[in-house]
Amino acid sequence: MFKTFINTFKRVDQYMLGLNERNIKYIYPKNARENYKYADDKIVTKQVLESHQLACPKTYATISKVGEIESTWSDMKINKSMVIKPSMGRGGDGIKLIHQKKGSWILGKKTISEEHIFTHIANILFGMFSYGKNDRALIEELIVPHPFLTEIYPDGVADIRIIVDDNQPAMAMLRVPTNKSEGKANLHQGGLGVGIEIDTGKLTHIFDGSDFLMAHPDNKQPITDLILPHWHEILELSIKVSEVFPLNFMGIDIVIDQKKGPMVLEINIRPGLSIQMANRTGLKQVI
Repeated sequence: MFKTFINTFKRVDQYMLGLNERNIKYIYPKNARENYKYADDKIVTKQVLESHQLACPKTYATISKVGEIESTWSDMKINKSMVIKPSMGRGGDGIKLIHQKKGSWILGKKTISEEHIFTHIANILFGMFSYGKNDRALIEELIVPHPFLTEIYPDGVADIRIIVDDNQPAMAMLRVPTNKSEGKANLHQGGLGVGIEIDTGKLTHIFDGSDFLMAHPDNKQPITDLILPHWHEILELSIKVSEVFPLNFMGIDIVIDQKKGPMVLEINIRPGLSIQMANRTGLKQVI
């Protein structure tokens, strides 16, 4: 029994990419430090995407100072839904997906006040979600998810994470919100990671951060063996994005809008490694 455990451990270690190895062999040698800003600052990311006419959610506003919050918000209220996020946040922290319903603002399934929104934006500026560094707030379009995704889970926005190495898609997963994640797709916040067969777009294994599941935990909706719509467009978009950024190893997050199709949400220079669990395959083996 002990020998079997050791052999299994060796096989996992042989193919699974760990954090240190990811940093030393991929992130550091393939991405110059001065270019990290293109991924770490979401406002800079959006500027590059927009300048190359690559599909991404529309930017409504950016806020740099506390004194700008109320005046900017008065212009934002015409939008029925929006995303408020820290420009330099990580792991989904500080992202709020809000929409109007009967004159009230809704976050997840809760009604919130404008004072709550102002306080949240101020916390972004003070660096609460960016390791204490002064930050900027980005307010952008909240996409309308493709019906394929809302059938899996209707509340929130699922997205596709693709790890690209030297302009080639290496591994992908669908990130699905849950009740626990309050509409956000990040595994760090309680979302699901669903493996994607890179050649076909077929969904494979469901991973919740600790266990493999048979269906969505909240509505028991089957997920595996479904085929993602627009899959080849998504792969092509990820390649185009990798070609315009001076980064050779990164994660690209793409959403599928009901009318506009695939759109780039953001890029990540330190893509998490749970994508390997969702695919039950090691990145070392793939790359």
